[in-house]
Amino acid sequence: MQPTTTQQDTAVEGIMSGRHFLQIPGPTNVPERILRAIDSATIDHRGPGFSQLTMEVLDGLGKIFKTSQPVVIFPASGTGAWEAALVNCLSPGDTVLMCETGHFATGWCNLAQRYNLRPIFIPGDWRHGADPKEIESRLSEDAAHQIKAVCIVHNETSTGVTSRVADIRAAIDRAGHPALFMVDTISSLASIDYRHDEWGVDVTVAGSQKGLMLPPGLSFNAVSDKALKVSEQAKLPRSYWNWADMVQTNKNGFFPYTPATNLLYGLREAIAMLLEEGLNNVFARHARLAEATRCAVRTWGLDILCLNESEYSNSLTAVLMPNGYDADEFRRVVLDNFNMSLGNGLGRLAGKVFRVGHLGDFNELMLAGSLSGVEMGLELAAVPHQKGGVQAALDFLAKTAATHNKNKVASEVA
Repeated sequence: MQPTTTQQDTAVEGIMSGRHFLQIPGPTNVPERILRAIDSATIDHRGPGFSQLTMEVLDGLGKIFKTSQPVVIFPASGTGAWEAALVNCLSPGDTVLMCETGHFATGWCNLAQRYNLRPIFIPGDWRHGADPKEIESRLSEDAAHQIKAVCIVHNETSTGVTSRVADIRAAIDRAGHPALFMVDTISSLASIDYRHDEWGVDVTVAGSQKGLMLPPGLSFNAVSDKALKVSEQAKLPRSYWNWADMVQTNKNGFFPYTPATNLLYGLREAIAMLLEEGLNNVFARHARLAEATRCAVRTWGLDILCLNESEYSNSLTAVLMPNGYDADEFRRVVLDNFNMSLGNGLGRLAGKVFRVGHLGDFNELMLAGSLSGVEMGLELAAVPHQKGGVQAALDFLAKTAATHNKNKVASEVA
């Protein structure tokens, strides 16, 4: 019996050919090499083979974070790494200095409050990064050194705005303040230049699902000697998040509890891919694709949320919708018609912006397809814009291709 027309329509409803374009700013698309590495038989996490895997991963992470100090791996999202950073270093009632740069900076502040910490939250407009001068001023006023930590989001995923970590370190030093320096690199690590040791960061927070090109599930703390010493006296409760247990057990290539074994396989492969390309080349690739994206946005006549060009993110671009137009409705049109997911506006930006992720395992042709989906979506959703954004991006990519390829440096594993 042949199906009716209605049955036929129902059978194919929602089916679209080709791959889904995942253009949210994380989780990012996972490359085939990493998927195949994860798709391995699980081994004994107390055996010698696993110890070798752990030591390879920890050594490689040092290169990614640019540190010779310990990197602790937790099975968790980046939120877990936030929590680990706080509970290992602080005591109930401690004051922490934080900056309102966006939704995720606000979330870290809320977490601190739940632990009975006392955040001083420097207000912001969500269109600028943390202000080094304001941080220096607040620390200089704190003669009694009540502030125990300065917590900054390097790349605010909700806004596409970066904060100048090296400048903030310099501001802390000018104030002569002993506060720990904690930095969230969840959407910047392995996408934007970052230097844990050189920039004097005490705790770097990171996650697996963005520049590291893995699925969600791993989180990281890179930890300075100063932070390790402070943690010996910290009084906030911790068990699962305890650095001491992890650092001690990691010395022999093991974990104090069952680790996410197969994600560690993937992490080893991700580190290999990044070092094969060369970190400086990875950063240059991200910068070039980000600027191509901004060329498109400018040509469309739309506004980039970030107001300071020196703080533009190379991981993502947040785009403001014209007044009276709903970003979520636009995103629905793009998803329904072109099978592409764009990032939504978070917190106070809900319905006001859409976010284009251009980080991780990503190249020129993937960006061209993504921007084409945005431009067609603007037309279908009747959003006021000027045509030609995709062409502007392509022109930029073509013009810079030869120089970009010529400037590639030898990889770290050459």
